[in-house]
Amino acid sequence: MPYLLPYKRHIGLVILALVAAAGFTLAVPVAFGRVIDVIMRGDSDLIDRYFLALLGVAALLAIATAMRFYMVTWLGERVIADLRKAVFGHVAGMAPAFYEKVMTTEVLSRLTADTAIIQSVVGSTASIALRNILLLFGGIGMLLWTSPKLTGMTLLIVPVVVFPILVLGRRVRRLSRLSQDMVAESATHAGEMLQAAQTVQAMNYDGEARRVFSGKVEAAFDAARARIGARSLLTVLVIFFIFAGIVGVIWIGARDVIAGRMSPGEMTQFVLFAVFTAGAVGALSEVWGELQRAAGATERLAELMAMPNPVAEPADPLPAPDPAEGRIEFDHVRFVYQSRSETPALDDLSLSVEPGQTVALVGPSGAGKTTVLQLLLRFYDPESGEIRIDGTPIDRLRLSDLRRLIALVPQEPVIFADSVSANIRFGRPDASDAEVEAAAKAAAAHDFITRLPDGYGTWLGERGVLLSGGQKQRIAIARAILRDAPILLLDEATSALDAESERAVQAAVERLSQGRTTLVIAHRLATVKRADRILVLEEGRLVASGTHDELVAGGGLYARLARLQFTEGLAAE
Repeated sequence: MPYLLPYKRHIGLVILALVAAAGFTLAVPVAFGRVIDVIMRGDSDLIDRYFLALLGVAALLAIATAMRFYMVTWLGERVIADLRKAVFGHVAGMAPAFYEKVMTTEVLSRLTADTAIIQSVVGSTASIALRNILLLFGGIGMLLWTSPKLTGMTLLIVPVVVFPILVLGRRVRRLSRLSQDMVAESATHAGEMLQAAQTVQAMNYDGEARRVFSGKVEAAFDAARARIGARSLLTVLVIFFIFAGIVGVIWIGARDVIAGRMSPGEMTQFVLFAVFTAGAVGALSEVWGELQRAAGATERLAELMAMPNPVAEPADPLPAPDPAEGRIEFDHVRFVYQSRSETPALDDLSLSVEPGQTVALVGPSGAGKTTVLQLLLRFYDPESGEIRIDGTPIDRLRLSDLRRLIALVPQEPVIFADSVSANIRFGRPDASDAEVEAAAKAAAAHDFITRLPDGYGTWLGERGVLLSGGQKQRIAIARAILRDAPILLLDEATSALDAESERAVQAAVERLSQGRTTLVIAHRLATVKRADRILVLEEGRLVASGTHDELVAGGGLYARLARLQFTEGLAAE
């Protein structure tokens, strides 16, 4: 309803067209009745006039029906477009914690399949329902006007028809929700398998994937079959009871015509009104099933829209530092992932990074290095403690203002199905071609880009299938360089590069870091030896801090890691 209300004027025109179409439909039996009576009387003077009137009613009915179809369909498309934008806008800004509970393919199923069901209702079924409601009540009124006696007998069957609609309608709604859940589950499995197609085939799992998907599809089919069965039973009961009642009423009416208590034209008129009224009830029984199906889809979308963002915008945001210096402070921060609640990812972590410093975070896997970056970007909020940029708590900044201060190169770069230049511009869509090219050169990406079929205009395909791992990484680095933010986050930014490219990118990163606060995560310690300071993390705690030489001389975890890596490197040489 909130998505319909902005279009009140259009809804008014829809109702006007519906009333007109229903009115002209109800005029048809009256015209037919008059024609029959004129024929029976043999009045040739009136025959032409009545047939022309009947043709005029048909023309007006056609025009009103076409108007109704156009306006209702337009309204359905418009409302669903608004709904899809609202749903995507809601989930697109959700923090990663949301996607720990809800799979992406489940969200896509609700965004596409469920909205398509609602589109069918708003753009078609609702119109059919309103039209048939008007025909039902208008038909009953015209039946009473034609023959109160026969109408009273007809209305006796209404309770018999309404009862199965109410009882079976609830079952259809329940089965519709189950069917949609099953379809979403099969889509989720398919999406997961297709996204990992190479791994699935390499592990010879494709046969098992087909078997599991087939089972889920069959389960969805069984649920749909149960829903179809319930709707079919509803339809057969309604249609049989309606027409059984009409046959009985017509039988009584036929005897009245023979006895002279009713004219043939009136009988024809009554029969046509009865057929229209019965057809309206029959259509409403089918529409009721469709509405119950849409109710199931609406419930699923409402659940999605009601889910709160785990990371909320501040109620009274502070302005972002301008100009930003890039000072970073973690003050006794503790954080636990919901999916791994037994072990804190960060435990009473305090650290500070001065403006313009390059600080490296090192430590074994699971030490909390990436978590530091994710908290700084406010993908998650800490359980306790405070994180500040230039003295301002980041949870008091608008998310857009906070993230405008930061450029990120993730460990697994994301490449979109777009051109090379569009991928580099991702963080700054208004950048010029010259700026894009300069960023690519700084990231040592220009040479391989110019060798692509269309250079910077080359379409990279889904997830950048045309690029190697190192090339993807250099595109991601160019994207961060172009963003030109005061804080730079590098999460294993050179992990996928060969030795020559790594040296080029490392030099570019060093140039980029000048005057910027840079946080670097690296497992290969050779890439962070020149950092101003190295922070050593273990089990979410800061266990050591210093330069490379100081930490090697001091022994401990860093010295052990350095000994292992550099000794292995020498042995390999």
